[in-house]
Amino acid sequence: MKKSLTLTAMCLLSGAAMAAMPVYLPVGSSYTLSGVVNPRALSTSLSNPAAPYVMASTSAGKSWRAGFLGPIGLSYEVGKVSHFTDRVDDLENILDRTNYSSTAEANAAIADANSIISDIADSAYVKLSGSAQVPFMPFIYKTRTRGAFILDASGSFVGKANILSDDITPTASGADYKLSSNTSLYVKAATDIRVGLGYSQLMLRTPVGELVGGVKANFHRISLGRSLAVLTDENDDASDVFMDSLTDGKTASSGVGIDLGAIWVSNHYQLGATLANINQPTFDFGDLGDCSGLSGSSLSSCNAANALAGDGKLSLSDTYKMDAQGTIDGAITSRNRQWILSASYDINGVKDPVGDDYQWGVVSLAYFSDSVFAPGLRVGYRENFAGTQLSYVTAGLTLFRRLNVDVAYGLQKIEGGSVLPRSMALSIGYDMAF
Repeated sequence: MKKSLTLTAMCLLSGAAMAAMPVYLPVGSSYTLSGVVNPRALSTSLSNPAAPYVMASTSAGKSWRAGFLGPIGLSYEVGKVSHFTDRVDDLENILDRTNYSSTAEANAAIADANSIISDIADSAYVKLSGSAQVPFMPFIYKTRTRGAFILDASGSFVGKANILSDDITPTASGADYKLSSNTSLYVKAATDIRVGLGYSQLMLRTPVGELVGGVKANFHRISLGRSLAVLTDENDDASDVFMDSLTDGKTASSGVGIDLGAIWVSNHYQLGATLANINQPTFDFGDLGDCSGLSGSSLSSCNAANALAGDGKLSLSDTYKMDAQGTIDGAITSRNRQWILSASYDINGVKDPVGDDYQWGVVSLAYFSDSVFAPGLRVGYRENFAGTQLSYVTAGLTLFRRLNVDVAYGLQKIEGGSVLPRSMALSIGYDMAF
């Protein structure tokens, strides 16, 4: 079995990605700015359903706003253990060998294999995600009656690979011995094509500020896939397993998520609250374990799935539920919103389609220039308070008031002396100037 999980194979996955604001990959300058709405950063209009009203100004003759190209975002995340792909290759080489001359030699190989499995089964994984807005999205229109509509369309992708371990036993193979095991590479992947339609309205105006409310419906077409590649199957291929998780092995279904939001805007501060997916739509993965009509590697993977399920290491049925999540945010700003110190916090954690938990906390400081020639700058800190609990330093740059580049650099390093962080994310987008 060819089990090389090369970077090239991973890039094939990320290239298939085309999404609004998935929990695993914030959009555009929201990498740095958090969920705080700012009229100078169009991507923040996707954070809170009340945002469209704040984004356009009929009194200033700017009754509409639109994106242009992007933002497009890509990220990677890996487990604590370094050299995941090399360790998987080493394990595959041990399990694939069929000519161990004695049970003693086979048992020694089993000990080596179990040592590798103990290193990588619980803490080693590779995860990739990507997102992109449809060109010219989002589109915002503000009416003379002070209501604002938003239409946006996007897509996102997330995929994760890890090892599911199983007992290893020596069995006779003619005069020699080979190792038998259902230890497998396990891949979960999801793509989400999303169209959002929202409305926001001024609800209260006072001498010291305004209260804006909004609602948004997000129409999702989600494709979910799971695949197994048994490490002892020499006819299987890891790259094929990854690609199958994007195409052949996926189950597509549709659903609608409803978001509510409110923003209090004053001259020098603002407060916001969002409740996403209040109706908690549910999407199903295809079931594993039905081996009828299968042969070759497909049959081997199916049998392994049943065996691993029997040991409680895998569920043959799986569901992705978009749990409701509340977010609060606040900011201190200059009157013209050139300077903004902001923070946001998710009240509760939610799972992404591959089962990882996210509960973001973000703080940032940003400067937005009114000059075409002076860049806008932003820096921040982002931490996931659930799941992996990874943290990032973030930074962004706006050139010519249109081109936005943001990066999130993970602060945790891979064990084993690697200089690379466990996670990084990059976003690039080009907005129309307003």
